[in-house]
Amino acid sequence: MRLDGILFFPLTPFDAAGAVHEDVLARHVADGVARGAGAVFAACGTGEFHALDGAEHERVVRTAAAAAAGRVPVFAGAGGPLPHAVACARAAAGAGADGILLMPPYLVAAPEAGLVAYVREVAAATGLPIVVYQRDNARFTPAGAAELARIPTVTGFKDGLGDIELMQRIIPAVHAATDGRDGAAKDFTFFNGLPTAEVSAGAYAAVGARLYSSAAFCFVPEVALAFHRARAAGDDEHVRRLLTGFYLPLVRLRNEVPGYAVALVKAGARLRGLDAGGVRPPLADPHPEHLAELELLVSAGLEIAGEGR
Repeated sequence: MRLDGILFFPLTPFDAAGAVHEDVLARHVADGVARGAGAVFAACGTGEFHALDGAEHERVVRTAAAAAAGRVPVFAGAGGPLPHAVACARAAAGAGADGILLMPPYLVAAPEAGLVAYVREVAAATGLPIVVYQRDNARFTPAGAAELARIPTVTGFKDGLGDIELMQRIIPAVHAATDGRDGAAKDFTFFNGLPTAEVSAGAYAAVGARLYSSAAFCFVPEVALAFHRARAAGDDEHVRRLLTGFYLPLVRLRNEVPGYAVALVKAGARLRGLDAGGVRPPLADPHPEHLAELELLVSAGLEIAGEGR
């Protein structure tokens, strides 16, 4: 399954009672697809996968798939303890997902052979394409990534470590493992999964990972699309203005408090009129002074994005 364009990781809205707000989620996803998202990744990191129980996860995925209505692929998050990851992968298939983003197992540090076995067991539970997410305690060598790529349904690799040198070695190793010499060649996708990925998009593209996840698209799609179009058009000056005037200050604010990679995005969506509710513990909603900074950043970003029209 080929992916292209902005990869949209929708928030999971909660209502006043703390339950998943499916109607708001449906509007959020439908609006994102209408604005030009290339794919939807539901119940993943930005969607607070870590805070959803099994039934909620399935409802989020089902709602997102219905809202996307076949216009773009919908991937569902899975991960954590192996039985939970398997259950999420199976439920996602029944809920209409087109693929799985497989996040790290919970807490434990494991040898690479164990991580590969974890991916194999989830892959055995579903026929859906799987993108493996490298971050935190799920780290792969080039040889390990090549072994993952030989699993028939593993079709992508998302990096959240930020080790460009490692990615420079992983990408050719995977290409060599999937070049078709031992059978049919396989399309394989790499993408940048760092928080506020626009800041590192150029570095990842240089080593062959041109796709990236855009959390900003959740609350300032105008800015995210302006950045994406400017990069595609080679408009380096507009890219620079967006980075210096919006994305780099957002990163500085994001780094103020652990968990702001999600909490700020959700707060930004509320500022823009989405009834998304707050984040669930252990995340915490932003402090009032940080909300005021975020509001100024949103205004600045929208102004710079409009200058490139």
